[in-house]
Amino acid sequence: MATTPAPPTAPPKPTWDPRKLDPPFPWLRPTIRIRLTLLYGGMFLIAGILLLSIIYLLAAQALHDGGSGQSFQVTGTNIDITSDTCPQLDTATTNSQLNDMLKQCNAAQRQHALDDLLSRSLGALLGLAIIAFAFGYAMAGRVLSPLGRITRTARAVVVAGSDLSRRIELDGPDDELKELADTFDDMLERLQRAFTAQQRFVGNASHELRTPLAINRTLLEVHLSDPHAPVELQQLGKTLLATNERSEQLVEGLLLLARSDNQIVERKPVDLAEVASQAIDQVHAEADAKGVEIRGTCEPAVVQGNGVLLERIALNLVQNAVRYNVPEDGWVEVTTEVQHGQAVLVVSNTGPVVPAYEIDNLFEPFRRLRTERTGSDKGVGLGLSIVRSVARAHGGHIYAQPREGGGLVMRVTLPI
Repeated sequence: MATTPAPPTAPPKPTWDPRKLDPPFPWLRPTIRIRLTLLYGGMFLIAGILLLSIIYLLAAQALHDGGSGQSFQVTGTNIDITSDTCPQLDTATTNSQLNDMLKQCNAAQRQHALDDLLSRSLGALLGLAIIAFAFGYAMAGRVLSPLGRITRTARAVVVAGSDLSRRIELDGPDDELKELADTFDDMLERLQRAFTAQQRFVGNASHELRTPLAINRTLLEVHLSDPHAPVELQQLGKTLLATNERSEQLVEGLLLLARSDNQIVERKPVDLAEVASQAIDQVHAEADAKGVEIRGTCEPAVVQGNGVLLERIALNLVQNAVRYNVPEDGWVEVTTEVQHGQAVLVVSNTGPVVPAYEIDNLFEPFRRLRTERTGSDKGVGLGLSIVRSVARAHGGHIYAQPREGGGLVMRVTLPI
């Protein structure tokens, strides 16, 4: 008789909990609020004790100085009273006059002592205020130093762009700042994993998408090279070859757009004048076929960046300027120069009138003037999107402005 197998047992529970346990007394946690409260409360207490001590010493000194100013002298059988601070006592002839003068002198001495106490107290208060502000500034810098560390790390990540390996790793009490730093480190960890996965996906997609397209192109070229192939088959092959080429351009543009969305880590000196000249040479044959004149002056403008991507900026702009031009007497002007500490590439062209409200749409993927995905065989709709992405990756910007009479002025600025 067959025995029924026992059902599988559940996996054992982990012996540790990855989540952080709450402390038994959360109100005893050294938070920033408690630390600042103790800090500033202690500062005010110490300042009050110092101020009371100084006022007490000043009052004692003032009373001592005020009380020691009276000096009386009795000579002979007659009472002769003299005083440096109350010289009018010499004129007293009766006991009542003497008492009145003494009261006036004591009142004057007390007023003098109070005035002296007030002036010294104001000086002491000013000195304590300066010391308190300096001490408060130093203590505030010490308390807020973790924020500066977090800010510097965040800025370094922003500048580096694709380098997400930096961490804050803040030490110290378990307060709000450490919690913020740990949260930021966790966020960087997740971003790094996502960025690595994106790079891996781009690499795999580059291989998986290019390979079948290359095979299709090879097969089509082999069939088209057959001189005995029917005319209809050759026409179909040319159509399929053009479609395959367009798909290859689309794949290359998408991969380039994905790669150029990140900051450039390895930078080398690149002259925009040389980049623009190479772009003009590549487009020159197409411009001659369309009757478009390419002109301009390229002055040296060296930037730090990736030469291939920067060449793509110039090539896309010049190609668009040639393709979207007027049928007759069209021209394209390409200039490079250095202005206000920045390298500037300007591509101007004649062409159809472009409304100002359509400028932003030109930089969106698969968007063309008055069309979106269809209606044009001049490109795949990624040229200006790639240009903007590459410019941003180099820390630069691109600006588009309609020309009077038609056409556009494309201005790319890159930091030197």
